[in-house]
This record gives sequence, C-alpha cells and structure tokens, in this order.
Amino acid sequence: MDQKKRNLIIMIAGALIIAALAFAVFYFIRQANQKEAEVAEIVEQMNFEKQQIEKEFTDMNQEFDGYTTNIHNDSLVKLLNDQKTKVQQLLDELRVTKSTNARRIAQLKQELATVRRVMIQYVNQIDSLNAANHILKTENVEVKRKFQAANETVQQLSKEKETLHQVVSRASIMEVNNFSMTPLNNKGKKTSWYSQTANLQFNYTVAKNVTAQPGDKTIYLRITRPDGDVLTKSPSNVFAYENKDITYSASKSFEYTGDAKSDVIYWKVGEILPKGNYRAEFFIDGNRVGSFTFVFEK
Repeated sequence: MDQKKRNLIIMIAGALIIAALAFAVFYFIRQANQKEAEVAEIVEQMNFEKQQIEKEFTDMNQEFDGYTTNIHNDSLVKLLNDQKTKVQQLLDELRVTKSTNARRIAQLKQELATVRRVMIQYVNQIDSLNAANHILKTENVEVKRKFQAANETVQQLSKEKETLHQVVSRASIMEVNNFSMTPLNNKGKKTSWYSQTANLQFNYTVAKNVTAQPGDKTIYLRITRPDGDVLTKSPSNVFAYENKDITYSASKSFEYTGDAKSDVIYWKVGEILPKGNYRAEFFIDGNRVGSFTFVFEK
C-alpha cells in the first residue's frame, strides 16, 4: 500500500473517532440537560405543593378566627386557641422547610389533616351547644356546674403534677450504702487492737442514680460517739442540714456522673476513743444519704 492510501485511511479513521466522540459528548450533554429539566420540574411541583399546603394552613387559621369570635364557651375557646397555636407552629415550620424535603412536607400535610379533623369535631360541638343553648337557656346552672367540674379537674391535675414533682425530687436524692469501718494503725495496716488505732477508714459506695444531678459533690461524714458528742477537728466544720448548721467529722469532694462510685474517707484519731457503739452518718447535697453503726470493743 502506498503512502497516499495509508494517509487517507488514517484521516478517515481519525474523522470517525472524532465523530464518535462528538456524538458521545452530545449524548451525555443531552441526557444531563434532560435530567436537569426533570429535576427542575420535580422541584417546581414540590414548590407548588408546598404553596398549596401553606395556603391551607393560612385558610385554616382564618377559619379558627371566625369561630373563636362567635362563641362564648371558655373551654371551647381555649381548645380552639390551642389548635390555632398548633396550626401557626406548623405553618412556621412549613415556611422554613425546604421544598425538596418531601418527607417532612408530607408529614406536615398529614398533621394538617389531623388538625382539620379535630377542628371539625370542635365545630360540631359548637353547633350542638349553640342549638342546645337556644332551646334550653334555663339549663345555664348545669353548664356552670360542668365548667366548675372542668376547673376542679385542672386543679386536681395540678396537684397530681406537684405530687409527681415531689416524687421525682425524692428519687433524685443520692444514696450511700455498702458501709464498713476498718481501724488502721500508724503504719496504715488493719489492726484489731483499738488502742493502737491511728486512723479510721470508712468504706462506702455512692449508689447509681440516673435522676440525680451530676457534677462536683461533697460528701460529709458525721461520727457520733457513745456519749452523743460528734467527733470533729474544729467547731467551724459545719454544713447546712434542714435549715441549720451541724458539725461534721470529715468531708471529701468528688465528681458524680450518675454511676455507682466506691470510695473511702478517713478520720485521724487524735484522742482516746471510749468503748461502745458509734454512729457514722453520710450527707450529700444537704440530704442524709446513709448511716451505719460500729463498735469499739478492745
């Protein structure tokens, strides 16, 4: 094959390759434009749907306004105002929700339908009450009685809420358990001879409590002798308990996370301790959280 034919074949092949590449580029651009157009159409539809839902919310609020101005039943007015507030909250959320958030818009639409059904129920109640009031005006005493019963129910719920708050408050009080006392000599070793005791090691566990407020805490140990006196290193060692200051023997700071925490606290013996029954009490956050007794015998 001569050089001219070879060059011609190369030129034809190059032209075909260029044509194929151009076709491929054109095809992909066309597909991209088509996809972009489809996405734009979907977004436009979603925008339109969002606008329609927003209009329904607005119209519903206006309906509520019309009803609340024409009724004189305080209970129903309150119920309608509650629903109106809910509609306004949903409307505010809808306005800041992106049109492309189809899932949330669908949820808001469903909530709108629920509020509408509730409103229809209230409207039916209003119509029924208006008819009853028109025919039975002499039964105003019964209406007042029902209103009083509703108020008493609210008061009862308020009392129950306060009771529940007190229960939760009691549940949030921390608890200390697993008590023990170990006498130590001046070498830090356990001793059974109380005359050789240099330190008292109090072992305890702050129990787990997920309702208690976590953070930095101080635990106070109050040791009472058999004669009723409290062991203390200084008369200024006091803390608040039940609206008064009481003496403590030792204290320790710790960080509470809500989980159980085992720890020890020491009392350095600086005097001769008489034989008999002793009492150890623990306090946290102004609450008595645990106590136990121990005996000096030898």
